[in-house]
Amino acid sequence: METSATLNLNGLAEQISAQVVEWRRYLHSNPELSFQEEKTAQFVFDTLAGFDGLELSRPTKTSVMARLIGGQPGKVLAIRADMDALPITEENEFEFKSQNPGVMHACGHDGHTAMLLGTAKVLSSLKDQIKGEVRFLFQHAEELFPGGAEEMVSAGVMDGVDLVIGTHLWSPLEIGKIGVVYGPMMAAPDTFWITVKGKGGHAALPHQTIDSIAIAAQVVTNLQHVVSRNTDPLDNLVLSVTQFTGGTTHNVIPGSVQMCGTVRSFDPKLRETMPAVMERVIKGITEAHAATYDFKYEFGYRPVINDAEVTKVIEETVREVFGEETLDLMRPNMGGEDFSAFQQKAPGAFFYVGAGNKDKGIVYPHHHAKFTIDEDALEIGVKTFLHTTFKFLG
Repeated sequence: METSATLNLNGLAEQISAQVVEWRRYLHSNPELSFQEEKTAQFVFDTLAGFDGLELSRPTKTSVMARLIGGQPGKVLAIRADMDALPITEENEFEFKSQNPGVMHACGHDGHTAMLLGTAKVLSSLKDQIKGEVRFLFQHAEELFPGGAEEMVSAGVMDGVDLVIGTHLWSPLEIGKIGVVYGPMMAAPDTFWITVKGKGGHAALPHQTIDSIAIAAQVVTNLQHVVSRNTDPLDNLVLSVTQFTGGTTHNVIPGSVQMCGTVRSFDPKLRETMPAVMERVIKGITEAHAATYDFKYEFGYRPVINDAEVTKVIEETVREVFGEETLDLMRPNMGGEDFSAFQQKAPGAFFYVGAGNKDKGIVYPHHHAKFTIDEDALEIGVKTFLHTTFKFLG
């Protein structure tokens, strides 16, 4: 049953829904890449400056923090939204499509920023009713390691924070659904680079060469055994070679081949073993064929591990505000997110807001040139933020 408080918060969210859509469309038209979000950050800062009762700061060059200190003492809740776009040429034909060639909001960060602006606007009007503090974190550079979250944490945005939440608009999840995950939610995304060095020569005389392509192909094949035969089947692990470059023409065996890929995992101990396990495979194959190699492995973001108590509050909020049919208790996935940096400083949880809609043709995956969201999801996201804020802060 809806209480008067529920109706009031929902009504306030609905009143600013059109404004949130307008903000999202402006941001979508003016995307900026990771660590380059200068105009985006200024837009966010200027918009927040128009709300009452917020203390604004710029923790880094392209991020923004707003503090709303309530009329009564209490806990400190941080809410995070990311702001950066991707190096993708947009293929949508919206009036508000990207005006920056080769740059596109293809992951929903424009919507995240707009939802948090809407949340800040409503909560700033309710300052006297808030027990404690709400900290709005507008983060740069989620898409590019080492990421903006770590920089913001280093700048002190999480000092004194008791708990932190964030969300992701999720196109694989239909509009009207909210996805909640307990425990491990998103994996640690690590990156590797391999160069196989052979001896180039004429393709008609392979015996005079050390064929880097043939050897590198065996490296790719045998790296698949790392998951299938070198790790526990019950462990969550992905190893994908995603780039394979070598050669210049049809009749030349190249002297080297370059490869790149990613490893995704949840378990810290398993993660630590991966460079050595992979190098053992690479070294064995290249030495067997008289080739050499270079190998570089870079640890990326930590995995997103949701705190059980914080997640439970979000689940209860979804049930109470939207009803049982809205809740989707989801499985983890192997995507990566630097929201995990904030979770190192305070208990936190990340959740999904469904943004796909097959009936409207909104079916393209994240990072696709035709990606978009059902904008009705923005109001759902704002309502979720508002209700969880009051549920957390009392």
